[in-house]
Amino acid sequence: MSASDKNTAEAKLSCCAEQAETIIDNSCCGAGAANPNNNDAEHSSQASCCEQNADKPDWFLRFCLLLTAGFYAIYLNGWVILPGLDIMAESVYELINTMWWSVLLAAVFVGLLAKIPQQFVLAILGEGGTFTGLWRATLAGVLMDLCSHGILMVGMQLHKKGASLGQVMAFLVASPWNSLSLTLILVALIGLPWTLAFIGLSMMLALSTGWVFDRLVARGVLPANPVSEALDQDFKFWPEAKQRWAQTQLDNAWWQDFWQQSISGSKMVVRWLLFGVLLAAAIRGFVSMDNFQAYFGPSLLGLAATLLAATLIEVCSEGSTPIAADLMTRANAPGNSFAFLMTGVATDYTEVMVIKDTMKSWKVALYLPLVCVPQVIAVALVLNQV
Repeated sequence: MSASDKNTAEAKLSCCAEQAETIIDNSCCGAGAANPNNNDAEHSSQASCCEQNADKPDWFLRFCLLLTAGFYAIYLNGWVILPGLDIMAESVYELINTMWWSVLLAAVFVGLLAKIPQQFVLAILGEGGTFTGLWRATLAGVLMDLCSHGILMVGMQLHKKGASLGQVMAFLVASPWNSLSLTLILVALIGLPWTLAFIGLSMMLALSTGWVFDRLVARGVLPANPVSEALDQDFKFWPEAKQRWAQTQLDNAWWQDFWQQSISGSKMVVRWLLFGVLLAAAIRGFVSMDNFQAYFGPSLLGLAATLLAATLIEVCSEGSTPIAADLMTRANAPGNSFAFLMTGVATDYTEVMVIKDTMKSWKVALYLPLVCVPQVIAVALVLNQV
């Protein structure tokens, strides 16, 4: 091949091309799979050819942000508007004040994960497709004290770092309300025995859901994570960590890249989160919660109504916990209470859309409710008979 032919061929290569052998560092389609040990400076300087439209305005995000800010200002200033809109403004105010800290904390985690080399993340999570890997991902989801939308942001970053599809799903299913703060709240609302039962059952569902996803990937039904790779057996976590830390310079360039990664990695979730806040506020403003609770008894109809409500009512985990407690104490339906906490994770359109956008697959996104919801229904039916 002549030099001119070679240059022409190289120019045509793209990180989003169909050829699997073409790997470009820091690609949105390859995420550094070729060299997971690249240092931060190299990682920051390499541009992704898939980010050529990164500067294109996100009008959906701006529209949702404008509406959310408008309703927030309406409530904050006490402006008088139509009755339903008054409730919407109050709901937006409450939801934003409840979840802002968790979203901000999640953005910090996203920025930190972006700075951590892939081999370290894989070493912590363990090998994908194994029970140990699923157990570690589940435990990480339970221990991480973030709301459901914050967890979603971190989960998508774990996927970009090479976690298997099963590990990502186990992390998401285990985590939305299993934080320390919400666990203590749930203990106060429904008691310690039921809280421990809910935690144990949610971990079982996370493990089983992750196992099913890993099996579907192994059979070729669902696509594998394109950036996952086997952990180097010679990799020593602590010696490597000490060496990396000694080489890290926390200068202005490091912090600038950190916040840039935090913001860019969070935009996809925030745009759907704001839309969810607006939708939840609209439901609260124009649909009476009393009408929902009247049909939330321990019956098939009550469980069906619970599943529908969990799908439609887009609330963060802080908002779902009191509602779940009401289903337990007022409707005397522990199964419906568990279903409300768990089903929203799988049927929540924010979750589905972010998974679809991140993994570029409607199939993966829609398999989450297909795999998880039947398990939730089975557990809920048993609990309602207790």
